[in-house]
Amino acid sequence: MILNSIFLGAIGPGSWVLIALAILLLFGGKKIPELMRGLGSGIKEFKDASKDESSDKKEKE
Repeated sequence: MILNSIFLGAIGPGSWVLIALAILLLFGGKKIPELMRGLGSGIKEFKDASKDESSDKKEKE
């Protein structure tokens, strides 16, 4: 946790802008919403799977 805060503290706002511009140049403006939708659905599936797993463990006990 501390390592993450150190790493994020080392990257300033200007660096975040450069990273965002590089991503925009690599993928293009039309492709980014598709990538974010895919990322969001992947996170949602992961959360659903972890909820199912925890409910399965509770039922077995």
